[in-house]
Amino acid sequence: MSELQINTTQNVKINFITAGIGERILAFIIDWAIKIGYMLILSWTVGAYDNMDEWSQIAINTVLSFPVMFYTVTLESLLNGQTIGKKALKIKVVKIDGFQASLSDYVVRWFFRIVDIYLFFLGFFVIIFSKKSQRIGDMAAGTGVINLRDSVSIKHTILENLKADYVPTYPNVIKLSDNDARIIKDTFTTAKLAKDYQTLIKLRKKIVEVVGIKEIKQKTDIEFIDVILKDYNYYTQNM
Repeated sequence: MSELQINTTQNVKINFITAGIGERILAFIIDWAIKIGYMLILSWTVGAYDNMDEWSQIAINTVLSFPVMFYTVTLESLLNGQTIGKKALKIKVVKIDGFQASLSDYVVRWFFRIVDIYLFFLGFFVIIFSKKSQRIGDMAAGTGVINLRDSVSIKHTILENLKADYVPTYPNVIKLSDNDARIIKDTFTTAKLAKDYQTLIKLRKKIVEVVGIKEIKQKTDIEFIDVILKDYNYYTQNM
């Protein structure tokens, strides 16, 4: 296994341990077992279409095989870079530039499975010799597969998980620096866990003073500080 260093848009370097070839193969086997199980169940129902003409049977079988064809790209999109096999092995697809992988990235990885997997399992040999343990699809999409058990949690950085449709509230947060955001997050996390409301009040007052916020739109200090951190991430990622 090698180390994958992600350089985020905020110049924060996060080191991850890449998923080993054995883990990726085992995840692949689990996913294929699920697909085969589905196909076996499907085969038991084929008799119901015996009275149909050949083209109708082909059309129905094609539609019913979609879950197998699009299994990987669909689950990785819905489960943030994981299939059931990857989830079981605690590995995940991530962008190596620090952004959350998009649907287009998963589609590129899925498309290159034709070469990586179905062409004499070429991708597994590429992974072995790649410095970042990437298969051809990963190289094309700018992604990597990391081991979540050994990775640095996002909670230990100034990064925040943002939804694609996130709408910021306080544009003035750009007055903060990365160091300010890191101090705010560390203090916020510690105070919230300890239920230290006095510290949260002081932190909220300091943020209002530094950022220059005239009206707080959240009901509690916890909600307010959480929005501040998310807004900071939103604006710095899109600058």
